[in-house]
Amino acid sequence: MTLPAACFAEELETTHLFGFTLGSDVNAVGEREVESESTARLGKGAGSYTALSQQLSVKFIPFQDFSIEPGVGAAYHGISVVPGLDDLHETAIDTLSLEMRYRVLNRERAPFGLTLGADPHWGRADDLTGEPVDRYGTDFWIIADKELAPDRIFAALNLFYQPEALRSRLTGLWEQQSQLGTSAAMAVQVYPGVLIGAEARYMRSYASLSVDAFVGTALFVGPTFYARLSERAWLSAAWNAQVAGRAGNAPGLLDLTNYERYQAKLRFGYNF
Repeated sequence: MTLPAACFAEELETTHLFGFTLGSDVNAVGEREVESESTARLGKGAGSYTALSQQLSVKFIPFQDFSIEPGVGAAYHGISVVPGLDDLHETAIDTLSLEMRYRVLNRERAPFGLTLGADPHWGRADDLTGEPVDRYGTDFWIIADKELAPDRIFAALNLFYQPEALRSRLTGLWEQQSQLGTSAAMAVQVYPGVLIGAEARYMRSYASLSVDAFVGTALFVGPTFYARLSERAWLSAAWNAQVAGRAGNAPGLLDLTNYERYQAKLRFGYNF
């Protein structure tokens, strides 16, 4: 027996419908969810560059409209003959994080959904170079979404600011960096519990915690996919390609100094 799309839409949570872009929904009180998140960042202007990360986390909903999600992650960097970077092939236990979300507006009762997020984290590897560091930062999020067509078309908009301070474990020197950006996405339910869509992400990088030391900008676009595997399990995926960018005052139509040519994300979740 085939269930109508509306039956599945009632169960859909928009949190991970949109690839890299987040939705505003928060799980029900008392619910727990295990999440696996794999991210790949691939390609520089020359040479071979592969950065992979794997995060495992457990989400808890202690009270209405609030989620907390501790996680641990590992990272791999494979770098060969990339200008400005040392060759490296290394895997390391990398990140401890504590994702927190508070939903201000519920999209089912308000004109749109609105959630605020803060994700403090500590890491042991530089995201770009893979070199050993102590990395302290917090990602701040403003997450909005809306159901444009009942049970069928969903859209989301994110604003984010990601400041970070790093201390090299080789030299003891401190550095500061930050990223400011926005993303927009849309997903269409093409079959009960299955959505395909697209997203665009614009990001600017700075060599400071404030936005006064610009080093690069990039625009990524690409397709997204979401499938509800069962009443408790789901899968989402996204593939983004850099289509425009600029590294500082350097010539060129892409920023392959601070960003990669391609970025991909695969998530799996199970509620219990």
